[in-house]
Amino acid sequence: MELKEFKIYVLALRPKLLNYARQLTEDKEDAEDAVQEVLLKLWKQRDELEQCRSIEAFATTLVHNTCIDLWRRKRNNLPLDRLPASFTADSSPDAQAVMDDEIRLIHHIIHSSLPPLQRTIMLMKDVEGYETEEIAEITGCNAEAIRSNLSRARKKVREIYLRTIQERNRRTPL
Repeated sequence: MELKEFKIYVLALRPKLLNYARQLTEDKEDAEDAVQEVLLKLWKQRDELEQCRSIEAFATTLVHNTCIDLWRRKRNNLPLDRLPASFTADSSPDAQAVMDDEIRLIHHIIHSSLPPLQRTIMLMKDVEGYETEEIAEITGCNAEAIRSNLSRARKKVREIYLRTIQERNRRTPL
């Protein structure tokens, strides 16, 4: 991909990526940093971008992952007086550990049990907050296919989650 094509197909996505990064980071400077980092990655991978089915979906995923990494780095460096409210006296360390385990379990189920399209749709809709029409545009599927895949993905995650919890409870009765 040459510079001219890169400007047309990738740099044109910058405002949308920046808006998405701002939603994730809630900080203008962090969002700018994340998008700039992603644009550099995309420039370095410009020869492979032509093989992408959707450059926008790929770029959005990179922004998402970059923002998550940024959040994790910041979270791990927070001083004790700036810990999120969920880590304060309102919830015990045990309750917080249980909640963290549940979140990890659900993320594991999503990432290990769903086909790529269902996983992408579920993450875009339920985690990233995209509208059905936006997901359809990015993935190239129609809106009905998005709703159908989302329904199947949610059902499968729910079934595996409930089965896992039941197995856990059988192994470790209270």
